[in-house]
Amino acid sequence: MIPSPTPSVLMQNQITIQKFARMLSSVLQLEVEIVDNTLCRVAGTGLFSKQLGRKLNTNSRLLRYIIETKKEKVVTHSRFDPLCEDCINKEECKEKAFIGTPVIYQGSCVGVISLVAVTREQQERINDNIQEFSDYVCHVSNIFVSRFLQNQSGGDSIHKIFLTTIENMDQGVLVVGQDQKVKFANPVALKIMAATRGGMLGKTLHFQPLTFEDNFKQGHMQHVITVDDKKTLIIGQLHAVQDQWLFLMAFHQSHSSAGLSTVQEGPQIEAMIGECHPMRQLKKLISRVAPGPSSILIAGESGTGKEVVARSIHKLSDRHAKPFIAINCAAIPEQLLESELFGYVKGAFTGASTSGKTGLVQAANQGTLFLDEIGDMPITLQAKLLRVIESREIQPVGASSPIPVDIRIISATNQNLEQYIADGKFREDLYYRLNVIPLRLPPLRERGEDIELLIHYFLHLHTRRLDLVYPGVSPEVIAFLRRYRWPGNIRELSNLMEYLVNVVPSGEIIDMTLLPPNLVSRSKVMVQAPPEFFAASEPQEESVTALEEMERQMIRDALTRYSNKKQAADELGIGIATLYRKIKKYDLVGG
Repeated sequence: MIPSPTPSVLMQNQITIQKFARMLSSVLQLEVEIVDNTLCRVAGTGLFSKQLGRKLNTNSRLLRYIIETKKEKVVTHSRFDPLCEDCINKEECKEKAFIGTPVIYQGSCVGVISLVAVTREQQERINDNIQEFSDYVCHVSNIFVSRFLQNQSGGDSIHKIFLTTIENMDQGVLVVGQDQKVKFANPVALKIMAATRGGMLGKTLHFQPLTFEDNFKQGHMQHVITVDDKKTLIIGQLHAVQDQWLFLMAFHQSHSSAGLSTVQEGPQIEAMIGECHPMRQLKKLISRVAPGPSSILIAGESGTGKEVVARSIHKLSDRHAKPFIAINCAAIPEQLLESELFGYVKGAFTGASTSGKTGLVQAANQGTLFLDEIGDMPITLQAKLLRVIESREIQPVGASSPIPVDIRIISATNQNLEQYIADGKFREDLYYRLNVIPLRLPPLRERGEDIELLIHYFLHLHTRRLDLVYPGVSPEVIAFLRRYRWPGNIRELSNLMEYLVNVVPSGEIIDMTLLPPNLVSRSKVMVQAPPEFFAASEPQEESVTALEEMERQMIRDALTRYSNKKQAADELGIGIATLYRKIKKYDLVGG
């Protein structure tokens, strides 16, 4: 019987080394792969966490080079390096950049520790910090040998390596135990928190994310960190590593800590981001009315997030496991709206599907029906909707008998429905049926305290979605955006942040030079306008004329610049349905 080969010195400690690899990856935000001198994968993260303990057959040219030469290898653009030239797998290679360092033990190379970029963000991090990362992984390799291989003391040694690693980082790091007590804080973290090591270690620390973790399973979030009743607002990422928490602070801490004493008072509702007084009051009201069956009418300007509120109500209701059906009454042509709402039976009209169609009202049975832009519903359909609400049954087009439905109706509008009633455009009886519980969603210009929170919310959202580096924001930009009047509300802010994360140089700060010129010029016009120009209620007649003329001109200019109406709507910070309504209002069809 042939004896099994003796495992390498690294494979003999594979479990502990895998823990080390995970810690290193969490700290550096890069993937880590550790192989022994037989090219057996000892440990790895991400793409390299598979086939542990097995010998590599492909993608090993760089590793072989390091083992044979006992030299470090840096590759900033994989597939274009001379060592990759004849690799048959280079077209499928997912590695974008690579730093590998030999592990030298008793004069021999016993393995390789490599940092690998597999995303664009990771590649930029390596390319922007080649020397720092190169020195760092070499330093880690030396620690790895001196404190682990030469002192086979398992967990205690790995803990020392871990702490030594984060001690030398230029990124703030906190290590917190499961008992919420601070176990370690590196010098950068102490500086950011204006604390001393003695004043932090052993203290109980509380993390309060200002947005919900489910929205950002990875990436930066704003956290309120409380130590000894002192609150500090810090941008960072919270990771669970073994039996402790690792908090990695962002390089740029562009924020203010004003008003932290009021943060997270009252109920927190996912996706409803905001801590200003109007938003806290709105959240309290929503938490009370969401469980009931009563109809709700959400009033708010275009782009304020009315559908977000409607979905939040649905999630908090007893119907949360049932359908949520949203209908934009302005986006569906009038001639199709009835069949979309109520459905039709086979042969109901020319061109009808041979199998008929289930209407959206019926599709929402036992759930929630959200009617957005309810003010644009034709008056003839309003009577039919009223019958649905009163009788709780629908009659599909062409059907001979009604179908019972159990729905809760949430509607939304940016129109003054009371004025519509006076003008004969909206049924008064339907209005009272829909407006059982009125909710007013404040425009963004009334939420100055939330601007900074929302800026970072959308920066996090778009950098993660687009796989870009999270940037900082200069105080001047935040001050400017606080003063800006936001005619497009939340939608306009989201669009702006998406634009900025695309144009800001990797890892740098968003400053005033990066703001779109049209935003700055529009701000000057808006600052000169009277306050009543922006009032949510109906302005005076002479102000209406000024507002409409300016709005008409802005829409005409946007339509001239863009043949695509979606692009024009995005620039204006309004929805496509709103743009079509404005085009019709100002007779700009074909503009």
